[in-house]
Amino acid sequence: MLQHAIKTALPVLAVILLAACGNSQQQQQQQQQQQQQQQKEQQEHQQAAAAPVQLKDEKAQAVYQHYVHLTTALINSDANEAKVAGTAIEAGAKELPGGAAIAKSAQQIALAGSLEAQRTQYIALSREMIALVRSTGLNSGELYVDSCPMANDSKGAAWLSASKEIKNPYFGEEMMTCGQVKETIK
Repeated sequence: MLQHAIKTALPVLAVILLAACGNSQQQQQQQQQQQQQQQKEQQEHQQAAAAPVQLKDEKAQAVYQHYVHLTTALINSDANEAKVAGTAIEAGAKELPGGAAIAKSAQQIALAGSLEAQRTQYIALSREMIALVRSTGLNSGELYVDSCPMANDSKGAAWLSASKEIKNPYFGEEMMTCGQVKETIK
């Protein structure tokens, strides 16, 4: 009787062990695939970080750097830093051929009495900066044209970003991730 139970149990145990080993191999394959995907994403991120945004025109590059400063100030709802950045953009834009519209919008941001007024002027400035980047072109990196449908009294408004991650300068903490990438400029 005991031998009969062992003879019956052995094949069942063998099937269970084989199934367990098969699941273990399947889990290992899944883990390897996940690790490979993570490594690929990490490499892509490092390559993007290794290729910072560089516009083809040096003067446009300087204005763009001040625009990044302004965008960060608006994301952080820092009206004083936005004024500083606006003043720097105005000075740099005066050196650009056709930079009068950028300079005017930047001046209005620097002179604005409130964060809300700065954000309103940022709409026009961003339009001009997007046009500048498109016409100038990039030597390296990528820029994203992000858009928030709620900005500009729900008419929508765009801005430039070096990251796919949405950080909304029109609303700051209030609606930090409202928006989407509309275009990639390479």
